[in-house]
Amino acid sequence: MNEWNVRNQKVIDEFRANGGKVSWFGSLLLLHTKGAKSGQERINPVVYMQDNDRWLIVASKGGAPTHPDWFYNIKANPLVTVEIGAETRQAQATVADEPERTQLYDRIASAMPSFAEYRSKTERSIPVVILTPVK
Repeated sequence: MNEWNVRNQKVIDEFRANGGKVSWFGSLLLLHTKGAKSGQERINPVVYMQDNDRWLIVASKGGAPTHPDWFYNIKANPLVTVEIGAETRQAQATVADEPERTQLYDRIASAMPSFAEYRSKTERSIPVVILTPVK
């Protein structure tokens, strides 16, 4: 297991042990995706913002020049599973198009300033993904 996977596993373990709370994160969910190439389940802790009955996540990768792996997974397989708190739900992932992407990103960056920093560190347009619960 590489260093990033070890770190993620510690976050996942703390999340599950504490009813969806992680001591050094705000709003965090666990995103279950199906690998775009492997088809294997992947679980990633992701910061989110509630938006009425849907959740918003950002494929920022800390401002890196490439998207996170989970973004490619949802593009290939948009039906995902989301753990929030003690609840697990299926959701449909949709990548926000312009101008909605910019509006949502600005709202997220206003509430969580680290996202404004990530945007300034990269030349790519950082995607905002909308997770809509499947009824």
